[in-house]
Amino acid sequence: MILNAANLSILNQSFSAAFQIGLGGAQPMWGQIATLVPSATAEQKYAWLGKFTKFREWIGERQYQNLAQHDYAVKNKTWENTVTVTRDEIEDDHYGIYKPVIQQLGQDAAEHPDELVFSLLKAAFTTPCYDGQYFFDTDHPVGPPGKQVSVSNFQGGSGTAWYLFDTSKVLKPLIYQKRRDYAFQSKTNLSDENVFKQNEFVWGADGRGNVGLGLWQLGYGSKETLSTTSYADARAAHQSLVGDNGKPLAIRSTELWVPPSLEQEALEVVQAERLANGATNVMRNLSKVVVCPWLI
Repeated sequence: MILNAANLSILNQSFSAAFQIGLGGAQPMWGQIATLVPSATAEQKYAWLGKFTKFREWIGERQYQNLAQHDYAVKNKTWENTVTVTRDEIEDDHYGIYKPVIQQLGQDAAEHPDELVFSLLKAAFTTPCYDGQYFFDTDHPVGPPGKQVSVSNFQGGSGTAWYLFDTSKVLKPLIYQKRRDYAFQSKTNLSDENVFKQNEFVWGADGRGNVGLGLWQLGYGSKETLSTTSYADARAAHQSLVGDNGKPLAIRSTELWVPPSLEQEALEVVQAERLANGATNVMRNLSKVVVCPWLI
């Protein structure tokens, strides 16, 4: 290739198209358990987390439900992924072999929120959420000030973690906070410093955002052996949660999330018609099994 402005512009357009193909062809999983929150500042505060209210019959004046505010905040971070190709490779018409690399860069950009969301989920047993307790914990404070009791959304155990989630609500258990979309950029002008000093062309993508823990009530974690009994117990406990006002949250344990190593156990618990002893599996099809490779 003759390296001039016109040819480099065509090359950049081709690479940009490859990036968009990779970006659009990905199938990220984060949207199933994380609420997308657009952000316009360096830090987003979520004082409204935990504010569960209920309708009442309007008799007399309105009753203002002033529930406790929280100081949970998520700071945005900037993320980048950059590749270099020598000027010689482009000059010798080898640029075609790099289009899959650029396409992969686009796919990586689309799936990067997955990496963030599920890394936080795995750490949620030891990471505080809005109420100051670990997201999966045995002593979340629930109730009006002065009358709080400890409530658990962690079954216990020390094995491989599995999770029940209520994904039927508008809000999801986790938060993906987006400040700026992932964008593709290039530094291929012959006068660019990277070309002059390193004899390299540069292509990269960057975006800005972060993840946070949302409503712990929408998730129930366990490290017990996944069985019909442990699943039934976890489901009953999860769906029995109430708000600070003492009223049911109407939790539905719609999905059972597992790593690939627990796929067989999960399918046996939720999809098998009969148990090992021949009895009818009354837990069948009560939750959707989601196998997530990010949870290994």
